[in-house]
Amino acid sequence: MSVFNLGKDSKKKPEISQTSIYRLFILMACYLGLVALLFNSPSEILNGQLKILTSPSNLITDYFALVGVGPTLFNSALMLIHALIVVKLTRAEINGPILAAILTVAGFSLFGKNLYNSMPIVIGAFAYAKLTLIPSKRSLLAALFGTALGPLVSEITFNMNLPILFGVFFGCLAGFLAGFMLPPIAQHAISFTKGFSLYNVGFTCGLIGTLFTSVLRAMGNEIEPVTLYSSGYNLHFGIILCFLFSLMLLYGLSLNSWSFHGYGRLLQHSGQLTDDFMEEEGFSLALINMSLLGFISVAYPIALGGQLNGPVIGGILTVVGFGAFGKHPRNVIPVLMGVTLMGYVNSFDMSLTSVIIAGLFGTTVAPIAGRYGVLIGILAGAIHFTIVGNTSYLHGGINLYNNGFAGGIVAAIMIPLLEAVDYHHKLKKVREGVNPADVIQTED
Repeated sequence: MSVFNLGKDSKKKPEISQTSIYRLFILMACYLGLVALLFNSPSEILNGQLKILTSPSNLITDYFALVGVGPTLFNSALMLIHALIVVKLTRAEINGPILAAILTVAGFSLFGKNLYNSMPIVIGAFAYAKLTLIPSKRSLLAALFGTALGPLVSEITFNMNLPILFGVFFGCLAGFLAGFMLPPIAQHAISFTKGFSLYNVGFTCGLIGTLFTSVLRAMGNEIEPVTLYSSGYNLHFGIILCFLFSLMLLYGLSLNSWSFHGYGRLLQHSGQLTDDFMEEEGFSLALINMSLLGFISVAYPIALGGQLNGPVIGGILTVVGFGAFGKHPRNVIPVLMGVTLMGYVNSFDMSLTSVIIAGLFGTTVAPIAGRYGVLIGILAGAIHFTIVGNTSYLHGGINLYNNGFAGGIVAAIMIPLLEAVDYHHKLKKVREGVNPADVIQTED
C-alpha cells in the first residue's frame, strides 16, 4: 500500500470527530503561543520572527539560540496552524500519518522550518498533483513532510550573496522544483526501505537534497551543515512538555473509559508502513501511546545529561507524532538502547545534542525492532548511529530529516539480509516436516 493512500477504511468506529481533532491542534497552537509570551514580549517575538524568516536555517540551526524561546515557540505555533490549513484545503481526514506530519512540522519549526521556506515546497507538491490530475490529498504527506527541504529555499535566498530579488526568485524556484519532485520519488522510495524506515519522505528529501547540494557545489557555492545549540531550559521545558503529555494521557484515558484496555494489542503492531494506529486501534489508544512516548522521549535526554533545546524538543514532538503511526515503546526502546550502547562503546559524550537527536530521530527504524525483535532493534539503532554522522555532508544540511535519510539506508541494508535469513529459517522448518501455514503463523 502507498504511504500516500489516505482513503483506507477505518477498522474502528471514530471516537472523536474531525472537528474535535482540529480543535485539539488549535488548542495546542494556542498553548505554544501563550507559553511564548511567558519568555518574550510581543515586540521581541515579532523581531525574532523576522530574523527566523531571513535565516539560512541549515541543519542544525536551533532557533532558541538564534532568537530566543518566545519567537521560536511562536514560529512553531504558526507552522502548526499552517499545516492544519493545508490539510483542511485538501479535504483529507486527519489520520495517523497526517497527525504525525502535523506534529513533525511543529517540532522542526523549532530548528529550521518557517513560513517563508516551507511555502514553495508545499506549492510544488500540490502542483505535481494538479499536473498529473490526481487528488491533492495524495500529495499532502509529501507537502507537509517535504518542508524538511526548507533550508534549501533559505540558503539560496539569503546565503548565496545574490541580490535579494534574485535570491527570492531562485530560492522559491528551487523549493518549488524540490516539492514537485517529492511525491513521485517518495512513492518509489518506500519500496527501497519496504516501510521499515518510518521517515520515508525524509529519505527522499535526502536524495533530492543531495542532488541540489551537488549542483550548487559544482557552481562554486559552499554549503555546510551548521551547529548552533542552546542550553539551560531543562526545568522550563521539562514542566511544559510533561504538562502537555499529561493532558494528552488524561484525555486519551477518558475516551477509553479510563483504562488502558486494548493498549496491549497496539503494542503487538510492528509499526511497518503503513501501520496507522489511529485507524486500526482508535484515537484514544493512539493518544495514550503518544503521551507515553512523550514521557519516554523527555526522560531520554535528561537521563543522558543532555539539554532540552530546539532540536531535541523537535525530536520529542516527532516521536510523539509517530505514536499514531508506527512507533510505540516496544519498538522504540530497543533503538534508543542501540544508539546509546554504540555511543558508549565509541566513547562519545552522550550529553551532546547530536548524539541525543540521533537516538530520538533514529527511532525511524523502530519497525525493524517491531518485526524482528529486541536484539535486532538494538543492532539497527547501533548501525543507524554510525551512519547518521556521515550523511549530513551529502546534502549540506539542507535536508532537516538527516536521520530519515540515514534510517532509509539502514533499512535498505538490513532488511534484505533479515528477510533472507528469515526465508531460509522458514524453509528449513518446512523441510523438517512442519506445515507451512504453521510456520507463517508462528513467525507472525
